[in-house]
Amino acid sequence: MKMRELEDRTGVHRETIRVYLREGLIPEPERPRKTVADYGEEHVQAILSVRRLQRENRLTLAQIKAIIGGEGTEGRVEASAFDQLEQLVAHRVGVDGPPVTIASLLERYPHAAEDARTLAKIGILDIIETDQGEALSITCAQLVRIWGDMRKAGFDQRLDYTPDILGFYTEAADFVGRWEASTFMERVDGHIDVAEAATMVEHALPLMLDFFGLMRQRAFFRYVEAIRAGKETDRPAGKVMPSSAQP
Repeated sequence: MKMRELEDRTGVHRETIRVYLREGLIPEPERPRKTVADYGEEHVQAILSVRRLQRENRLTLAQIKAIIGGEGTEGRVEASAFDQLEQLVAHRVGVDGPPVTIASLLERYPHAAEDARTLAKIGILDIIETDQGEALSITCAQLVRIWGDMRKAGFDQRLDYTPDILGFYTEAADFVGRWEASTFMERVDGHIDVAEAATMVEHALPLMLDFFGLMRQRAFFRYVEAIRAGKETDRPAGKVMPSSAQP
């Protein structure tokens, strides 16, 4: 498609699209001739991803560029943004390769390699082997960064907080995700088309992440108070103990 059709499909002005191109946020078009540029569906999806990151997650172009380049960002990025960021990276993979090498995390997070391997061992993330060394997807790199920030906040070996303790989350996340997917498909199958279902998920999943997060927060403080009052002594069923505490 030509630029005019790309504008119509995305609702984004050509000058803005050219900014996205200059910043490397969307892939370069095919250029069969010097003055001709051909765009495809991947450009439509990439542009829409950038717009959603700007509008819904309030990320600047500089922040988006930094994250998809593997640099991370000082500001907080909502979990719901990472699906869009991964889509942007997917359009660049053929040229740029995996987005974040573990080595690039070490200056800010000295334990990044150790933590990444532990998180991979318990099934929380996947490590990608590349010519530049071990690498992570944007989302997986963010998981390592978050645990690194947890370390800085004091959740470290001193208190027997190691990534092994997160093994419980793999089962919990799988259970919740499987239930949500099954329930959603049971409700929508045969009632709405695929495009409408995709739009619902796109808008609802970030809301459910916020909803579930607030529920966890309420439960956390409720149980902390109960433990302090001596009313709660049992660990949750199915809790995976740190490796150092296992027989």
